[in-house]
Amino acid sequence: MQLRSDSIKKGLARAPHRSLLKADGLTDEELDRPLVAVISAQNEVIPGHIHLQQIADAVKAGIRMAGGTPLQMNTIGVCDGIAMNHEGMHYSLTSREVIADSVECAVQGHQFDAMVLIPACDKIVPGMLLAACRLNIPTMLVSGGPMLAGRDRQGCQTDLNTLFDAVGQVTAGTMTQEECDWLENTACPTCGSCSGMFTANSICCLSEALGIALPGNGTIPAVYSERIRLAKRTGMKVMELLEQGITALDIINEHSIHNGMALDMAFGGSTNTMLHLTAIARAAGCPVTMDDWDAISEKTPNLTRIAPAGNLHIQDLNEVGGISAIIGELGREGLLDEAAQTCHGTMAQWIAQCPPADGEIVRTKDNAFSQRGGLKVLRGNLAPDCGVVKRSAVDPEMYQHSGPARVFESEEQACEAIFGGAINPGDVVVIRYEGPAGGPGMREMLTPTSAICGMGLAKSVALITDGRFSGATKGPAIGHVSPEAAAGGPIALLQEGDIIDIDIEAGTLSVRLSDEELEARRQAWVKPAPKYTTGVLGRYAKLVSSADKGAYFE
Repeated sequence: MQLRSDSIKKGLARAPHRSLLKADGLTDEELDRPLVAVISAQNEVIPGHIHLQQIADAVKAGIRMAGGTPLQMNTIGVCDGIAMNHEGMHYSLTSREVIADSVECAVQGHQFDAMVLIPACDKIVPGMLLAACRLNIPTMLVSGGPMLAGRDRQGCQTDLNTLFDAVGQVTAGTMTQEECDWLENTACPTCGSCSGMFTANSICCLSEALGIALPGNGTIPAVYSERIRLAKRTGMKVMELLEQGITALDIINEHSIHNGMALDMAFGGSTNTMLHLTAIARAAGCPVTMDDWDAISEKTPNLTRIAPAGNLHIQDLNEVGGISAIIGELGREGLLDEAAQTCHGTMAQWIAQCPPADGEIVRTKDNAFSQRGGLKVLRGNLAPDCGVVKRSAVDPEMYQHSGPARVFESEEQACEAIFGGAINPGDVVVIRYEGPAGGPGMREMLTPTSAICGMGLAKSVALITDGRFSGATKGPAIGHVSPEAAAGGPIALLQEGDIIDIDIEAGTLSVRLSDEELEARRQAWVKPAPKYTTGVLGRYAKLVSSADKGAYFE
């Protein structure tokens, strides 16, 4: 079999190259085998990544067992939770493109024959998948797995979002500082990606539907020995793909993208998944639009409600069959593209092996939480291109809401007003100039949304932004409003007190202003100077597309 790596290790002209590889300690026997890149995002900052060296070692063992030579390289990561609500959050979504570029550079520069990707958290997973689409070599992904949930003093499950809500509760006087301190020490009890169906776990679960990861990737807890066995099987499986000539784009294509979108609606994942899958679809050569998302949402039932949409966590989903239980129910109802190729066979073969829905954690279609998906696209004169909301995490009392706009030019301004008691029941908090280019980096708004919930306003106050939300966000929070304020979108034209109408069921987001008034304001609008003009953020602001297109580089 002709190998890509032959270009760095075969023939007389490659004697210098071989000498360098032998300086790494490689033997002639190892050089005769396929060279497999093991790309890890291990670091000592992100709890989802701190244990990834153990995963990488297991992957390398699997590759060696199957006759390959693994070589590890690492990339960066940004923890969204730690980056929340300060300048650091500008770098989170930005890091997705940096990660994709770094993986592409490392693998192309050394002409690896195949690769295994080892991420865990938010932007690292999609960044690696973007690189997989660009490189199009035999590829597998295995994540570090989810964190276990914590427990409060009453025995109820807790997670990172419990702490963000607690800040609002302490501010409102409904929780003591001592109670908050106790949660701080117990809500994140293990390594792993945060324990709800937040962004990291959403995209790790979607990797299964995309076919690039083995079943169990999204739900087997980080601290289970089964996670180590999964990593070893992943290393062995990538060697099978190499032998069979199955590359990333044989797996990630229009068939699997459809299945990923359907699964997303069924489990009500983070709204960030709409950014990432849209970008991945474009990189795979099968672009999708907000209309495609809306169409799948309308016909896909919401089968499970994991935190923040409910009280359960990823470990509970794992115990009833994990993503396979959802895939089986969707497949039996004819809602998946069975022609899709996965790393372990066709989608049809997977469906045939899936366990039945347990009926409680994973419901059947007939008894679904909703006959429509957990995510919803909104449009109107305030969001001509799109706004998105996690419908499954909104109390039905807030599916329709009208109220006066409370307009803020940044997340910091909004948080000051919320914590200062300046937001009243009925208000619509508007946070603008936080979009992909205007932010730049489309910061997550978990702090203000959690403050609204923690202060008891989730059933009376809505929030809209051209920024985005953490997967942990719950309540009537509408993000990705496009066009963004920095591009002169209608959100930039709002004034304090304008009446905003939200109808999640109808999919509308509008302001009670005439076209003539909006046009007059548009003519008077002055584009603000960019916040950053140098470095990675300056470059990002110049290159990034709008949220409805996946915030990819133009």
